[in-house]
Amino acid sequence: MIPAPRRGARRARKTAIAALPVAACLVIAACSSSPTSSTPPASSNTSTPASSAAAVPSIAITDLTNNFSAMTKLKPLAALGKGSVAAILPDTVSSARYTEFDAPDLSEALAAAGLSPSQFSVQNAQGSDPTELSDAQAAITNGATVLIMDPLDSGVGAQIESYAKSHGVDVIDYDRLTLGGSRQFYVSFNNVAVGTLIGNGFTACVTAEHVAKPNVLVMKGAPTDNNATLFAQGYNAVLAPLFANGSYVNVGTPPGTWTPDVAETEFQQEYTAHKNINSVVTPNDENAAPIIQFLQRQGVKANTFPVTGQDATLVGLQNILSGYQCGTVYKPVFEEAEAAVALAMYLRASKVPPASLVNSTTMDSTANISVPSVLLTPEWVTTANMNTTVISDNFVPAQQLCVAQYAALCKTAGISV
Repeated sequence: MIPAPRRGARRARKTAIAALPVAACLVIAACSSSPTSSTPPASSNTSTPASSAAAVPSIAITDLTNNFSAMTKLKPLAALGKGSVAAILPDTVSSARYTEFDAPDLSEALAAAGLSPSQFSVQNAQGSDPTELSDAQAAITNGATVLIMDPLDSGVGAQIESYAKSHGVDVIDYDRLTLGGSRQFYVSFNNVAVGTLIGNGFTACVTAEHVAKPNVLVMKGAPTDNNATLFAQGYNAVLAPLFANGSYVNVGTPPGTWTPDVAETEFQQEYTAHKNINSVVTPNDENAAPIIQFLQRQGVKANTFPVTGQDATLVGLQNILSGYQCGTVYKPVFEEAEAAVALAMYLRASKVPPASLVNSTTMDSTANISVPSVLLTPEWVTTANMNTTVISDNFVPAQQLCVAQYAALCKTAGISV
């Protein structure tokens, strides 16, 4: 279900820098990337003549809110640009966010920036590499001059970017970086910082739930997804010293997946083989949900078995309220969608995006190049701050969250409908 439109200025979100033990990660591109670039490099198709520079609108990360008002600043670029903008999302299985948030947010941002319905499209590849490639090729054939693409994997992403480059089309990597690609920009959240939040949230939960000797199953997302690698880099850095000093035990690390039923199978196999498992690091809410259902069938009680998550989905938030999930990483998707659309509008008009928007660079370790990036700040959400984050932003409306048995739990968490 798509949440109600998010109207009204959102709360002023503070950065999470003070909350992270690796604060420096937030001023570089995902810790392993190169330092922030003060002047974002332009794409090969981007230029700003001095005579027209004064007419180019400027936008900053701090302008991005859930009422999409910042996008209206970009309307002059709509008149200057040529062709259409095509956004291609990867699937509907790995996370509910793609249908619930990304697709409607991208559409709303593109319309608010001044493009007509015939000048943009938002599609989903439904988990198929051939479909994602053919969607991109069809969009280019139909006049797209900019692609916003979230690749299913770097293989198909690099194919799409090679094809786009050969046709003079600019590409923005959206959420996932295409390793070995040739895109102009990358937009995402600081993904190592996401993993660090998961790791720190897990250790806090272990303490709060009085797990004396944590025997931990450490799960991962799909090995073909560079984001999954970065998430794991973040939480493994938190957990490694605890495994090394013997205070935690690493029971195992399954291969990894973004398919929830496969994640459940991986967990069940490990849990059956190692009955001492009493906690699990899961990389997102979708993977955590069937694992939590399995634990409930085994008679595991709330607030006794730490489980983590990401994406602040409806089911994830309800599992947090009920005590079966420690917390979730909240990534305001509207910020990511607006940042991607802003870049697309500059590229479409052959203008250089401002440094107030392009705040970092990220290393493509396969192509060995530094990619100009917009990296946004994630936040760890528990019952303690759910009301002032996802509810305040209307990311998940209270009337959807606080139904049936969750109504009383919402009240306890200070959430009113």
